[in-house]
Amino acid sequence: MKVFITVPLICLSFTVIAQDDLLKELEKSQPPETEYIEQTFKGTRLVNGQSVETKGQGELEFIFAHRFGPMSGGLYELYGLDQAYVRIGLEYGITDRFGVGIGRNSVDKTTDVYGRLKILRQSRGDRNMPVTITAFGNAAAKMSPRKEDDPTGTLTFENRLSYTGQLLIARKFTRALSLQLMPTVVHRNRVDKTIENNDQFALGVGGRIKVSRSVALTGEFYHRFNVFDTNPNKDVIGVGVDIETGGHVFQIVLTNTRGLTERAWLTETTGDFFKGDIHLGFNITRTFQLAERK
Repeated sequence: MKVFITVPLICLSFTVIAQDDLLKELEKSQPPETEYIEQTFKGTRLVNGQSVETKGQGELEFIFAHRFGPMSGGLYELYGLDQAYVRIGLEYGITDRFGVGIGRNSVDKTTDVYGRLKILRQSRGDRNMPVTITAFGNAAAKMSPRKEDDPTGTLTFENRLSYTGQLLIARKFTRALSLQLMPTVVHRNRVDKTIENNDQFALGVGGRIKVSRSVALTGEFYHRFNVFDTNPNKDVIGVGVDIETGGHVFQIVLTNTRGLTERAWLTETTGDFFKGDIHLGFNITRTFQLAERK
């Protein structure tokens, strides 16, 4: 009787061991997985500047940015609410990692076009990449003042052009905390060379702290290098609150610039944040899916 019980048990043991070895071999043959980190930031803007995020393939983002006048204007200017500066723009995702955009800024009648390419994505697993890196570049034409209002006759279209290049380097440390570095260069074809160079170099730092599922605090600061002592402009500072509502992202902003393009807020900010030259503003983005994603 013992023999009849022992033999099946031995066979069962060999079967279990063989199945276990087979499962291990199958697991080894499976390609290791790579997990990519998503939503380092909720939108393509931190405050004034860009984030590492790109639009998905076939997505069209409508961007409406608004800045009021400086709060230091006092009650007569209703603490800046009597003034308004806006930018309206569109950005389209050609692929999940490459997009193009265009916008118009009312401050100095500037039209800008740009592109962004996500070079590397933060990931873990089989491929461990500690950061996300996105390249951003734009060209802008400042059409104010009008040609007929220029007594020198030197404001040709070429002289109105400027270009910006950035590397956006970000890491999502936790579900709540993301930080970003932004080495930047701005080239303007025409400047007052007694107070500044054609090329302006800057380094930005920024980040986001998520406080709830739909609300986050954001901030950024850009420090300019190679600045002349005679240059009257200031480094730009911005803080904001992001509120996500479905397909909308609504950002309430406090910043010392009224500029809404890279050239304007990086090189032409005259307000001192710590002396009350603060502009209240907001950014509103709405995303539409125009084409089916592959």
